[in-house]
Amino acid sequence: MSEQRRILNKQTMGIADGLPLQASEGGIEELRQDIQRLMDMEAIKQLKHRYFRCVDTFNMEEMKTVLHKDVKIRFKGGNYEWNLDDRDQYIANMSYAFTKKSIGQHNGFHPEIQMLSDHEATGIWYLHDNMWIMNHKLKTHGTALYWDRYVKENGQWFIAETAYERLYELNDPITDTLNLSTHYLGTHGADPQ
Repeated sequence: MSEQRRILNKQTMGIADGLPLQASEGGIEELRQDIQRLMDMEAIKQLKHRYFRCVDTFNMEEMKTVLHKDVKIRFKGGNYEWNLDDRDQYIANMSYAFTKKSIGQHNGFHPEIQMLSDHEATGIWYLHDNMWIMNHKLKTHGTALYWDRYVKENGQWFIAETAYERLYELNDPITDTLNLSTHYLGTHGADPQ
């Protein structure tokens, strides 16, 4: 376990204050801009929820519509670190974890979305996850803080940068056979390598 831990706050995550969350005092056009900003925040929330769903179902075709082609990925766990610089690298790496011999459950909560402009935003999310890797007889579970940068291109939001750092991570051996009544990745996951 690493003893060198940085403080996780908006400054160290590179999250700047966004546009103020208050109604404009102008006319109908300013009101339309306020409503569009709220709709963009909802679109970003749906984008991140779609990200987690695509992860747990190993739906990498749909994931291509979530991640920008030049996405930057920085994930730091208890004994691993991912530093990837495009969508194709990320998708290739996912096939090692989300196999027919794994079960994933990732939930993102408490979004803090900062609108920087009409085409750029940032967000912080609280992750809680469970991951069973049956062929390695290992269960990993814990929490992390995600921080993202989003861009809007041609009317669609994408994750342009995503990072997380674990708050805690437990790695437990799987000692008993799992009594699964259903196992989605058992059918739709990648072949174990």
